[in-house]
Amino acid sequence: MISVRRSLLVAASALALAAASAPAVAQSQGAAGVAAAPSQRAVTFATEASTPTGVVVLPLRSVADLDALTGFADVEAVRRALTSAGFGYGARQTLSLRGIGGWDRILVLGLGAEGSASDLQWSGAVAGRSLMSDTGAVTVLAPALSGEQAAALTTGFGIGHYRSNIHQASARNAAAPGGLTVVTPDAAAAETAFEARGAGLVEAMTWVRDISNEPANIVYPETFVERTRAAFQGVPGVSIEVLDVAAMERLGMGVITAAGRGSARPPRLLVVRYEGAGAPEGGPIALVGKGITFDTGGISIKPGANMGNMKMDMSGAASVMGATLALARSAAPVNVVAVAALVENMPDGAAMRPGDVLTAMNGKTIEVISTDAEGRLVLSDALVWTERNMEPAAIVDVATLTGAVGGALGDDYAGLFSRHDALADQLTAASGATGEGLWRLPLHASYASDTSSTIADIKNSGDGGAGAGTGAWFIGEFVSRETPWAHLDIANMAYGGANDWKPAGSAGFGVRLLEQFVRDWRPVARGVADGGR
Repeated sequence: MISVRRSLLVAASALALAAASAPAVAQSQGAAGVAAAPSQRAVTFATEASTPTGVVVLPLRSVADLDALTGFADVEAVRRALTSAGFGYGARQTLSLRGIGGWDRILVLGLGAEGSASDLQWSGAVAGRSLMSDTGAVTVLAPALSGEQAAALTTGFGIGHYRSNIHQASARNAAAPGGLTVVTPDAAAAETAFEARGAGLVEAMTWVRDISNEPANIVYPETFVERTRAAFQGVPGVSIEVLDVAAMERLGMGVITAAGRGSARPPRLLVVRYEGAGAPEGGPIALVGKGITFDTGGISIKPGANMGNMKMDMSGAASVMGATLALARSAAPVNVVAVAALVENMPDGAAMRPGDVLTAMNGKTIEVISTDAEGRLVLSDALVWTERNMEPAAIVDVATLTGAVGGALGDDYAGLFSRHDALADQLTAASGATGEGLWRLPLHASYASDTSSTIADIKNSGDGGAGAGTGAWFIGEFVSRETPWAHLDIANMAYGGANDWKPAGSAGFGVRLLEQFVRDWRPVARGVADGGR
């Protein structure tokens, strides 16, 4: 028997290290500052199963796959149960059986027709989520899957096996769950594929969800930086730079500093650069994330109902860091930089006001119409800094920017805006490969007049109904027309209720998408934009 073991407890260890190294303010919260017990299962790949115990998962595309389960004593009982239940073998369909053989539970997992690695990941995520209450050992019998396919299913299982109860006493005191053994004819290939990419994705998704679900008294600009340092500690090819208020003021970054003036917790600009061995020559791909660690709306204060969810307004920053973490952990041969504009948007006597005029790093002046349109403000300085200092091959910014994007696209797609068709096409391809939906929306020339100001160069809130479009237009005004740039508005996708593959809270949206995009990157010619639409 081939048996290779991979522990997926790295993310939890990094979380504990971050909690230990965070400033005293975070630790003063008592139990709220204590990391939960690890929830990921240690993973083993094998060519044959051991004695039946715990839960067994049977991933099936059709009834014919049951014939491949040689050595599984309960095939006929399972076949009868599936026939009786009218099981359809559709993708992510599940059926739980008990009282058969020596297993505590048999979970039948439909895979549908022959699908992509992404399809298998989604199916694995459903299985992982389905087994959250089963703390014993889990065995996946997948004789019909290749090594690569088994690795994709295992990656999804790790993504789905995530708990958001990070501050519950029961979670802190719980023992680690039993191991996950994936049985496949080519266990060595499955282990290699999982180690090469899947394990890094699971770790990154766990980190992003954890930091996005944390309350604002635990995660704010300074502690976001500390947790990021902990996550990347010891990873080859990584360098980290942090700009504090004094450094940003010296550089003329008058917007991000103004946006953070209302909070006792000062803003930060966090830069993580990863250059892997064998990366292509040229500038890095820059991923720039909105990192509002809590958004009250500032002086333009939000309604009280559901304001607590605004702890997730840093999801763009979390996702760009998570995608970079996944690439770095798997030693991908890429050149990427992640930039997080970290601010807490609070109202006090020093806060920016509606009507204020701010000056960005590039000298452009901004009339503040709404202090609740702060995400585009902090991105303006971050984008100027990134373009000047990183000389990127392309820039993609990611932000929970507008409620309007949800009105346009529901909860099926994030909004994609770009002036460069070749860049937009690559992001759309990555969306298709990962199943994280993007839908391209226009950057219409009329948005220029919608965001024009009578007192400054531009205002931060557009006239008219195209809220997502005018927000994207504003951001694009802080990137040179020659630089390939795209904006992803993920406000409708980043956070929400529970479903069959995630608990309530962060979805970790964008990590898999951006990781795929960077891996598949093909250079886009600089020059006058070609796709404003």
